[in-house]
Amino acid sequence: MNRAEDSQLGKASRYIDQYDASLLFPIARAGKRAELGIVREAPFLGADMWTAYELSWLNLRGKPQVALAHFTVPCESVNIIESKSLKLYLNSFNNSRFASLDAVKERLRADLSEAVWRGAGRSTTIGVRIVPPELFDREPIYELDGLSLDRLDVECTSFTPAPELLKVLSDEAPVTEVLVSNLLKSNCLVTGQPDWGSVQISYSGAPIDQEGLLQYLVSFRNHNEFHEQCVERIFMDIWRRCRPLKLAVYARYTRRGGLDINPFRTSSAQALPQNTRTARQ
Repeated sequence: MNRAEDSQLGKASRYIDQYDASLLFPIARAGKRAELGIVREAPFLGADMWTAYELSWLNLRGKPQVALAHFTVPCESVNIIESKSLKLYLNSFNNSRFASLDAVKERLRADLSEAVWRGAGRSTTIGVRIVPPELFDREPIYELDGLSLDRLDVECTSFTPAPELLKVLSDEAPVTEVLVSNLLKSNCLVTGQPDWGSVQISYSGAPIDQEGLLQYLVSFRNHNEFHEQCVERIFMDIWRRCRPLKLAVYARYTRRGGLDINPFRTSSAQALPQNTRTARQ
């Protein structure tokens, strides 16, 4: 089993510009989920939606091609892909020749699908969408919908996850609401470098105390964990302490190394959000 500390994160890396799928470094989801008490089937569905802004290759005549790529990795897959390894893998396309955009798309789909399901004894394909330059102007900037928690003037004193801050207003009528914050920050599990994000929380059930929820989200500020793991921690803490009837947690993190990662977790089957970037991304 690959360990995060054995990846290329925080290390000098050789630049490889010829296609090499072995650069991908999958890390099992199970270890971090076990820390959350998830030892069998997770109580959520969803996916990790990636955007790659630095994708390039050569056509058969050696002319460079550029594109954006969107990847959708189901949360049921057994592995995540460490982000620096994905960047190095994408860099390996830079001086490699492909017959067409579709050939690049199928190579990406095959390699990434193999990596996220490696060791599972089964696999399904991940979603891959490539956006060529003539469609770049159709890539919108879109802020998360919902009532902003950031409007609240709260005192924040906890900067490591503090689920005890979460509580519901049990004497009030149930609600269905969507709450958002741009104040999510965590740190890379290995390097400690900051990861900045916006988060949207949609739920039905007893009203969640909004001041406590904002203080809880801020409490991730000094926490070291990968994006996917932070979102699953937020989901599980709200799910257990607030006991909503339905819950969805969606975070959009700013890009690093030409990549952004946007996890979505939901308690009930529903369509994934559109993978559209926020202004900060």
